Amino acid sequence: MQSNSQNQNCDRLHVAIIMDGNGRWASAKGLPREAGHYAGVAALRRTVEGAPGQGIATLTVYAFSADNWRRPAPEVTTLMSILQSYLQNELARLVEAGVRLTAIGRRDRLPDGIAALIGHAEKASAHGAKLHLRIAVDYSARDAILAAAAACAPGPVTREALSRQLAGGAAIPDVDLLIRTSGEQRLSDFLLWEAAYAELYFTDRLWPDFGADDLEAALREFRTRDRRFGGLSSVEAVGDRSPLAARALAGGRG
Repeated sequence: MQSNSQNQNCDRLHVAIIMDGNGRWASAKGLPREAGHYAGVAALRRTVEGAPGQGIATLTVYAFSADNWRRPAPEVTTLMSILQSYLQNELARLVEAGVRLTAIGRRDRLPDGIAALIGHAEKASAHGAKLHLRIAVDYSARDAILAAAAACAPGPVTREALSRQLAGGAAIPDVDLLIRTSGEQRLSDFLLWEAAYAELYFTDRLWPDFGADDLEAALREFRTRDRRFGGLSSVEAVGDRSPLAARALAGGRG
C-alpha cells in the first residue's frame, strides 16, 4: 500500500468526491430532481477531463450508496438509468482519453444488464494510464470492510491484507483528498478505511455546478495543508531531537 506522504510529494494524487446536491440544484431551479441527476453527469465529465491536469491519478466518486435504495422507487430507477447511459455513452470517450474505469461496491443487486456493462467497461478501458476513474455503486464502506476481513480468513487480518482486499487486489493508494459538495460535512459511509488520513474539503457548491475552477480551488487548499500522519510538523520537530522527532523528520508515522 503506497503511503499518502509519497503521493503528496509526487503529485499522483488519489482524490475522492461525494457528489452531493443534485436534488437541491434542481429544486432551486423549479425542475424535477431527475434534472439535477442528469446535470450531475455533466459535472462528472468536466471533473474527469480536468483531473489529470491537476495531478490526479486516481479519482473515486460516490455515485450510489447502499442506503440509496431507500429513496423513492422512481428516483432509484432514474439513477440506474443514468448509470446505464453513462456506461454506454461515455465509454468510448473515456478510452480515447486514456481513462481506466472500474467500479466498487456490490453488483448483485443492480438491475439486469448493468453489471455486465460495468464488466465490459472495465475490460475495454483496462489499459487506460492517464486516470483511474473508480465509481462507487451500491457501495457501503462498512460492508466493504466486513467483506474484506472475511476474505482474509483464515489468514491474519493485517492492514496490508485488508487494503489489498478492499482494492480488489490492485495497488490503489490511500485517499489524499476527499471533497464533498453541497455544504454537507459528513462521510456518509464512503471509503472509511482508505480515507483514514485524507484531507477533507467541504464546499457549498452544488454538484451540478462543480467545475474545473472548483477542483483547482480544492487542490490549492489541499496543498497548503500540513500532513503529519500522527507525527510532528517539520517546524515542530526542529527543536525536538528525541527519537520520535527524528522519526517524524524521516517521514515515519506516529
